[in-house]
Amino acid sequence: MPLDPWTLRWIAKPVTRVQGLHILDRDHYRCQYCGLDGKSSFENALLMCIDFIVPRARRGRRVPSNLVACCRPCNLIKGRRLFHNFEEAKAYVVAERAKLRKVWEEKMR
Repeated sequence: MPLDPWTLRWIAKPVTRVQGLHILDRDHYRCQYCGLDGKSSFENALLMCIDFIVPRARRGRRVPSNLVACCRPCNLIKGRRLFHNFEEAKAYVVAERAKLRKVWEEKMR
């Protein structure tokens, strides 16, 4: 078990390969936050991972109801934040992506 440097507590290992593939299949290889389709291209498939709705660092359990398919950018944006429910987490991630897109678009002009 790895040690969480922020809380100095032991945390459970991430999901196994079998568990991860089950969650990806259940969610049709689509990011549950932004909707990225992991089946549409190889590059998108490489971005897919599994997210703990309640983060492992916050004692989130490794059960299917706490796991969703997610792209790495959304996983990074959500981070270890704790939300009351999945819909609140999704709203946060979508809003943050919109802010980041606006900043990026302004810099690319």
